[in-house]
Amino acid sequence: MTTVAVAMAIGLGGAATTATAATTSAATPSATGTATGTAATSGTAAAKVDYETWKRDVKAVIDQARPYVEQRTQNPGGEKQAIVLDIDNTSLESDFKFAFPAPAVEPVLQLMKYADTRGVDLFFVTARPDILTLPTRYNLETVGYPVAGLYVRSLPDLFDEVAAYKTAKRAEIEKKGYTIIANIGNSPTDLVGGHAEKTFKLPDYDGQLS
Repeated sequence: MTTVAVAMAIGLGGAATTATAATTSAATPSATGTATGTAATSGTAAAKVDYETWKRDVKAVIDQARPYVEQRTQNPGGEKQAIVLDIDNTSLESDFKFAFPAPAVEPVLQLMKYADTRGVDLFFVTARPDILTLPTRYNLETVGYPVAGLYVRSLPDLFDEVAAYKTAKRAEIEKKGYTIIANIGNSPTDLVGGHAEKTFKLPDYDGQLS
């Protein structure tokens, strides 16, 4: 597969429809303890979402995640700790940078590098099909993510709801003896279903970013 073909294949998985980010948002903790980034109003094409606003919205959430991760990893006491991440517009700038390899979402990357130094293993759970396993892992590792595990959807998984598939994969990680201290994604389907101590939701502008 050529570089262009891989980029196109990945881009198709991250195609955006509509969204708006007319104002910068602040990350606020929800009633369930999830840190969320709420951004502006919806209704315009995703291509018109301001990139700088999106980056500020992401940073607002990660700024909340950082002290939690620092505190939670301070004294693990032999506990096997893990963080689970979505990929598109969570770990990689899929909708804003149509390229291969796609660049990392920088605040997320820096926090994950810190978590890695504290002995936390990073697992990526994505709705991408398994045909993209190799280029996806290559992309993540090339931009600097330590990858302890990558879960992509096999053919049977494509018939499941995304939320159910992602929940099942987090449960698999727990069965390996891990405590998932944080789950980070930009869609509710990345975060619902439990199997994580705390969730952090990045902005998706009412579901309009992949």
